[in-house]
Amino acid sequence: MAALKNSKERKELMLRSLSSIVIAAVILGTVYLGGIFWTIAASLIALVSLDEYYRLLRRVKGFRISPGVGYIISVIFLFAATRENPQAIVLAMILSLSIVFVFTVEIIKRQISQGSSGAIYNAGGILSGILYIIVPWTCMIMLRNYIIGREILMTLFFCTWACDVGAYIGGKAFGSVKLCEFVSPGKTVQGFIAGIIGSLLASAASIYFFGLPSSMIYIGFICGFAGQLGDLAESLIKRETGQKDSGSLIPGHGGMLDRFDSILFNALFTYLVLRIIL
Repeated sequence: MAALKNSKERKELMLRSLSSIVIAAVILGTVYLGGIFWTIAASLIALVSLDEYYRLLRRVKGFRISPGVGYIISVIFLFAATRENPQAIVLAMILSLSIVFVFTVEIIKRQISQGSSGAIYNAGGILSGILYIIVPWTCMIMLRNYIIGREILMTLFFCTWACDVGAYIGGKAFGSVKLCEFVSPGKTVQGFIAGIIGSLLASAASIYFFGLPSSMIYIGFICGFAGQLGDLAESLIKRETGQKDSGSLIPGHGGMLDRFDSILFNALFTYLVLRIIL
């Protein structure tokens, strides 16, 4: 029985590793090429993740949303990130338009059904998906257009992955104190610390090999903390919706949202620091 279990674990680890290599190759390849290649890759990942999120929400009893509105607004949002315009104002207006669309749908729905609507749930669900998933991927599209955007984005992904690996290895080897057992029972304080160390090492390596300013070490700090918070945030969503994974698209990983949960918070904070604070 133990041999069978070990064989199953090895097979799952191999499948997970192979999937990770393919994903990394696609991400790094499209980031390197930039332009339409990165925009399409980022948009597809964002929209698939959003679909998984909306599917999770629809599993909650009494929670009804109009996902089509969310998809339309998200496509407009992602497209707007590629245009030369006062982006902050335009993107904020698109978010407001999403509320207009939702309330329009609910007005029609209530009139047709003679009294049944769910505007508050619908607006909350659709907007939370756009804010949680689409906005961070929009930030990553806009980051690629920065002067050294290619190197920054690669550093962002390297740090995120190094944090994941560091947290996993550190947790397995030294983990004893639970970090947040009611959200993610497998997370430990030791793993959390190891994740931060892994992220910092990756940022230092990126600074050296890409010739980035030493101030870019902040990306390592962000990914070490915010990335693990993002992982816990998705675990919280799955706990509240009673699901183990957000989907089954990626062998060994689950859904797209499962694989890219950490990068969401990392992208937001990196963009905030790079484009607004610095």
